[in-house]
Amino acid sequence: MDQLKQIESFVSVSSRGSLSAAARAEGVTPAVIGRRLDALEQRLGVKLLVRTTRSITLTFEGSAFLEDCQRILNDLSNAEASVSLGGVKPSGHLRISAPAGFGRRHVAPLVRNYLHDNPDVSCTLDLTDRLVDLVNEGIDCAIRIGELADSSLVSVRLAENRRVVVASPDYLTRYGVPASPADLDDHVCLSLGQQRGWLFSDGSGNTTMMKVDGRLDCNDGAVLHEWALAGEGLAWRSLWEVAADLRAGRLVSVLDDFAAPANGVYAVFPHRRNLALRVRAFIDYLKACYGSAGYWLGAGTGDAATGTALPDGARPDAGW
Repeated sequence: MDQLKQIESFVSVSSRGSLSAAARAEGVTPAVIGRRLDALEQRLGVKLLVRTTRSITLTFEGSAFLEDCQRILNDLSNAEASVSLGGVKPSGHLRISAPAGFGRRHVAPLVRNYLHDNPDVSCTLDLTDRLVDLVNEGIDCAIRIGELADSSLVSVRLAENRRVVVASPDYLTRYGVPASPADLDDHVCLSLGQQRGWLFSDGSGNTTMMKVDGRLDCNDGAVLHEWALAGEGLAWRSLWEVAADLRAGRLVSVLDDFAAPANGVYAVFPHRRNLALRVRAFIDYLKACYGSAGYWLGAGTGDAATGTALPDGARPDAGW
């Protein structure tokens, strides 16, 4: 406790410029502050401050030590805040980025709920499929799906993302059900722009990409979804997008035995140190929502009240 008080007094004097100002802020006498500084310098064996009757100046060692002390005190404050949410409430402006389709369905509604529970927080939600530059664009947190290429970012896994091949019952009646990925050569495959390849498991734990072709492709996944519903072909879509259609029978999943392993849904942010409470609380909120099996059985797609299970072979994994 004495060491912490010494550090707090050192930071206070350095930032306020005088012993008397630091003493007023802490509710003690300047003599108490002076004794703490003397004890700190004696313990460290270095001179941190040059004190005269008219000014206080940091030494070279004092300047370096001040940066470390400020960081330590800030980390301590954040640590206390993270475990005492009843006493410290999130506040300030939150900037979030998310993929357009996933963001509309599974981020925007939760942002609304989060702000309802935290009235001192405001939010800007940027829905875009481009890879945003978090630091230069001032984004607090981005939601990303799939492999994370930028190792400089800190990430928290929120959920699993499974992809399934789907088609309408009408299409399957007309063209048959593919029994293996090799059968895709005989089907109309709805491709996402220049993607032209769908991932499957080869049965030995490895994945293989199957080249696909068809008369229709589009760079908008929502359009592919609509085309699949209209019976125009097979589509390789994320389960979060087509789960409600599978439950309702509007779409049927095929090739489930060859499905590639799930990848992740992540929250990414520039650094963990000094992460604002509003950001940490929002990430925790998303993780709690996505971690609930009930969410993926309907809450995230607008029909939670049905509680209807997905068809066999298209059931979400635990936590998804």
